[in-house]
Order: sequence, then structure tokens, then C-alpha cells
Amino acid sequence: MPGFGRASSSLPIGRIISSSTTSTAAARLSTVSTHLQAAAASSTMSQPSRATATAAAPAPPSPQSQLPPITFDKSPVPASNGSFVRTAGCIIIGDEVLGGKTRDSNSNYFAKLCFNLGITLKRIEVIADDTDEIVEAARRMTEQYDLVITSGGIGPTHDDITYESIAKAFEAEPLQYHDETLRRMTELNKRRNLPDQTEEMITARRRMALFPSKNVEVIFPTPTLWVPVVRMAGKLCILPGVPRLFEALLDGLVPYISIDKDAPRPYRVLVRTKLPESSIAPFLTKLAERVKAEDIKVGSYPKLFQHVEVSLIGTDLDALKKYGDEVAKELDGEIIASGKLGEEPAE
Repeated sequence: MPGFGRASSSLPIGRIISSSTTSTAAARLSTVSTHLQAAAASSTMSQPSRATATAAAPAPPSPQSQLPPITFDKSPVPASNGSFVRTAGCIIIGDEVLGGKTRDSNSNYFAKLCFNLGITLKRIEVIADDTDEIVEAARRMTEQYDLVITSGGIGPTHDDITYESIAKAFEAEPLQYHDETLRRMTELNKRRNLPDQTEEMITARRRMALFPSKNVEVIFPTPTLWVPVVRMAGKLCILPGVPRLFEALLDGLVPYISIDKDAPRPYRVLVRTKLPESSIAPFLTKLAERVKAEDIKVGSYPKLFQHVEVSLIGTDLDALKKYGDEVAKELDGEIIASGKLGEEPAE
């Protein structure tokens, strides 16, 4: 389930944009990664062991190893329509995450990306591989937030149900094969030493190119992967669960996320104190109420048995520095950083 998933017929399925985390249980990761990763452009031959290298005759190169490396065209970035992403939600899909077999790292990676882009991540949910749960979460989050990312459930097995569930959520049924995805999948597989494929195996692999058929964009954000990001209603982006693939696709997706670069970027002032958090709590509670009208957020983050960092975040740097000085004086601490959120130089 987690793996790549939960990590051609008719080409025009909606608007196609194309120009020409989680560590899983070993068995699952191996199976899904084999299908979904476009890791190497060409297969590598196995090398003889050091003990027999001098005696063994060199193996003839495989036909796949003689093929040139392949890269694909990235999708063109559409012009901004003036609607910018300011809020986001994240849906992690997988029974294995809920069952403790898989540790989710993808939501953390997405949270850091949102932080760096100045997007407010409002909610992270982990849900089961259940159609009703996926439908409910997808509808609710796309109504509430500007951007929603899903992770998991798009592999080749029977329990990878994200595409069909999202199609149901957006009334975008039936699923249809996407020609360009199938073409890229086939081109890459030519360069890999895959074992003989049964018809059943081929059908399972092609299942990963079955996408919703309405109100959909198919975005290819990275030139080395055949796997696209399927975006629904301009908001919800469907990504795999394998962390390496999730991260590569998410990084590539950034240019396709409409960010208001002229919007005021939040600032942050960090104050460090050696007083315990319980001692500073009354002061910070009163301070948070006092600065609420100025849209300043106050947070405290203890570093166990070392110190506490007090964070002040807002859009008025002068006001933040004023309150930062007050906090440092009151808590016998010091300002250790100030500046634009995520770019604060050390004091």
C-alpha cells in the first residue's frame, strides 16, 4: 500500500499538461518500487566477484544496457490566473501507516516545503485505504484549503485505490488510461532488465496509468520519472507513498504551485532562554493575548535538558524585535535569530 502507491486508450482525459514518505515494510517497498521507480535510465550489468574477476569471461552486454539514457519533457508551467496558494492540507493514505508497519516521513517533507514557500499548512491526516474515508477527506480538504497533497495508494495492487476513490470524490469517473503516461512507462521499461512479464503483470503495471477522466490535469514535473502528478480541480495533487519518489515529484511540482511572490513574507524572531518551560508559561500566555491583535504568533519549543526557544512570528519586523527584546529581558535570555521566516540570520 504505501510503496509507490498509496504511495493507451483515449488521450484527452481532462486538461493534460504535457509538452511533446514513508519507509515501507521491505517486501512491499521492493514490489512497488520495482513498478514505479524510474531510477536508472539504463540497466547495469552485475559485476563478477573479486575472487573470480580475473578468471571469469566478461558477460556480454544486455540489449537494454546499450540503449541511450532517456529523459522526458517536463510539462509546461501554465500562466498564473491570479489565484494564489496560501493554505494547504495533507492526506497520508495507508493501512500500514496506521498499523505501525510504515513510518510516515512524507508529511514532514511537505510541511517543510510549505514553510519555505510561505504556505500555511493547516492539517495533516492519516487515513485508511478505504474509499469512503478517502472521498470524505478529499472533498472536505479541497473545500477548506487552496492546495491538498495526497500520499500513497497509487501502486499496481488491489488495495491501491486512491485514483478510483479520488475520481469518485470529484465525480470524475470512469478511470481512463492516459496515453502519455503509458508511453513513458513503456519507454523506460525497455531500458530495464525486467523478467518475462505475464499478461497479469502487464495489466497490473498499466493500472498505474488509469486516471480520473474529468476536471483533471496530468503534470510531468521531473524529466527522469515516467510517473506524473495527477491534479484534480486545480487543487488536489495525487503523489506516491515511496519517500524518494514523493520528494522528487513534490520538489518538481513547486513551479506549478501558484505562489504570490509579492505577498508580504512573515518574519520571525527567536529568543533562547535556559529557564524551564513551566516557569516561562505564565508570561508567554499573557504575551500571546497581548500581541494577538497585531497578528503575532507566540510559540515555545523546549530542547530537552538544554534550553527553550521562544518564537515570535508576524509581518512587522520592528514590532517583533521590540517584543523579542522584552522576552529576552523578562526570561533572562537572548535573541539568537531574526529575519524572514526560514531565512533568519543568526544574531
